[in-house]
Amino acid sequence: MVTSAKGNARPVIFQSISALLKALGLARPMHPLIALVDYKDIKVDTTEIGKGYLLDFFKISFKAHFAGQIRYGQGHYDFEEGGLSFTAPNQLIAAASEEKDYSGYTLLFHPDFIRNYPLGKQITKYGFFAYSVAEALYLSDKEKKIIFSVFDNIAMELDTNIDHFSQDVLISQIEVLLNYSNRFYGRQFITRKVVHNDLISEMETYLSDVFKNEKALINGPLAVQEIADHLKVSARYLNDMLRSLTGQTTQQHIHGKLIEKAKEILSTSNLTVAEIAYSLGFEHPQSFNRLFKTKVKMSPLEFRQLFN
Repeated sequence: MVTSAKGNARPVIFQSISALLKALGLARPMHPLIALVDYKDIKVDTTEIGKGYLLDFFKISFKAHFAGQIRYGQGHYDFEEGGLSFTAPNQLIAAASEEKDYSGYTLLFHPDFIRNYPLGKQITKYGFFAYSVAEALYLSDKEKKIIFSVFDNIAMELDTNIDHFSQDVLISQIEVLLNYSNRFYGRQFITRKVVHNDLISEMETYLSDVFKNEKALINGPLAVQEIADHLKVSARYLNDMLRSLTGQTTQQHIHGKLIEKAKEILSTSNLTVAEIAYSLGFEHPQSFNRLFKTKVKMSPLEFRQLFN
């Protein structure tokens, strides 16, 4: 760890895959922009590194043995089957306190490795790179075999002499890995529906409480991140989970609750449309008007006239 003058520990920053492998006591990678690490090959003490580090490259890890509990929102879920986790560049990584010795693989690849390929632009669509470790992908035995076969293909390609086709083959394998992960996350959203339904219910309660509180929106409209922070999940995971189970994004849920509240005020008060807009956190009444008309297919004033 790097220590500041005040004694505060700062995360270790690894700007290259070679630097990380050196810190792990491993040989230099065959290719400077991609490497596959088998955890059983790491012999050095990684305690200090595990306290916090930043990578300038992508990291996809399968850890075979976890212990303890992982939190989903306000609840906890016991698991031991291990999981697949994803980290984008410049995200802080730290070992969880529950985490013990494990085996598995870590795939590391630099953004430059995929930059001139379609994947370089499309990788942002894989939302799980923004998930927290508590939102890892837990695989069935059948799914593990599929993922491990992709890791095996990558390992075999990296052990082959580099030629003009190496990068094409490796990137195609990364895409296969990401697409399978997308599919398996879709399955996980469904199979853990009870846990997720509790999250949805808690979110709906929170939204209702916010819109009941007259001062809650005084500083601006309700943000997706605020809801995710309240539920103690990542914003991207919450959004993907909601879209999978309800067909709506987090923002659409917010808008739905906002329109309900706007209808209530329009039908039961004499507040002007501008006053209603400000009370709901809008800086400009025109923005409220546009949203209302998009959702309700009539303007706020036209809606109010239905009750006169």
